[in-house]
Amino acid sequence: MGRDLPQRDFTDEDRERFGARLRASLGLLDGLLTSPGFGTGEPTLGAELEMFLVTRDGVPVPRNEEVRRVAADPRLVLEVNRYNLEANLTPVPLRPRPFTALHEEAEALLETVRRAGVPFGAEPYCAGLLPTLRPGDLTRRNMSPRGRYAVIDDALGRAGRGLRVSGEQRLRMRSDTFCAQGAASSWQVHLTVRPEEFTRVHNAAQLMIAPVLAVAANSPLLLGRRAWDESRIPWYEQAFGQHRRRVAAADRRSGFGHGWLRGGVRELVEEAVRRYTPLVPLCSDGDWDRPLRPGGPPALDELRLHLGTLWWWNRPVYDPAGDGHLRIELRALPSGPTPADMVANTALLTGLVLDRAAREPGGELPFALARENFYTAARDGMAARLWWPAGKAAPIRLAARDLVRALL
Repeated sequence: MGRDLPQRDFTDEDRERFGARLRASLGLLDGLLTSPGFGTGEPTLGAELEMFLVTRDGVPVPRNEEVRRVAADPRLVLEVNRYNLEANLTPVPLRPRPFTALHEEAEALLETVRRAGVPFGAEPYCAGLLPTLRPGDLTRRNMSPRGRYAVIDDALGRAGRGLRVSGEQRLRMRSDTFCAQGAASSWQVHLTVRPEEFTRVHNAAQLMIAPVLAVAANSPLLLGRRAWDESRIPWYEQAFGQHRRRVAAADRRSGFGHGWLRGGVRELVEEAVRRYTPLVPLCSDGDWDRPLRPGGPPALDELRLHLGTLWWWNRPVYDPAGDGHLRIELRALPSGPTPADMVANTALLTGLVLDRAAREPGGELPFALARENFYTAARDGMAARLWWPAGKAAPIRLAARDLVRALL
């Protein structure tokens, strides 16, 4: 969903054609998943670093377009609100030193933003939530001037959304725009996965994210209230306006999911196509199902655009670059506070996920408990007590800090 859109209004014909291409993409994806060479390249690790632009006193500075222009770095892109900015780090091989490379690039990018922000009194700030935000900062007037955000805002509807987070203190707010999502920033880890390993890696990510999130949480303050240890999680989900009672949990466009994966990436993509109405039915020009180059995979622009409007915490991605590959976006970790923190969290999460995926599990946790773990970790942080599989015995409950030590 990183590209901008050339149009804002869509017809019924646009929607019908887009839906037809989505359904046809499922068949093309089936062929890709079994074709020689697809997804067999060297595994890589990448990341997106979201940040806020603030004054030295922490006041948001709505000048992302100007800062990006001065920085003149194509890795920087505008995020939802004018005080949000995103840096796309270069994917690196999983061997030999991926974390050193990510750390060095993140530090360099933050320095680039810092220098570019000087004329505007802005500097980068990394955290899951900006604690100095006020409700007035989360309105449509602060939306970045990009068509895709206006289209999504229109598509999600402008009916009043009740946003509430209850922790040590209770926060309630009404909003008529998804610009409330601009309060949140994340450090999103991109892990390439071979098609035949996708089920195991995805399930491992769903299991392992809870203990890592518990120790990585850094966002307890939300609009002046102390809520969850990682208040970004419930706030982000609700900011899309999909958590009203009339929207079933399984139909919400943001969330943790509702079952262990059994049928590989095809299962997730089919669910995305069959269950969710397209928000942005923009059809690509030309032969949409043809390879980008002779012998290469098709672009499947419609499918990629549609998947980009589902904000699952562990999201599948199809990428036609090169010979094509799959990856999982691990989207639950907060931004900040420093590159060292973010890279350490990445090393812990990817290590646990790949280790779990590489061996036969001794027992599987009921998915309802894995989902409970995720939200418990976000709410209670290091104090969380998490369910964990115990082989053939019933799941046991452990303190998050003890569980992480045991997993190392």
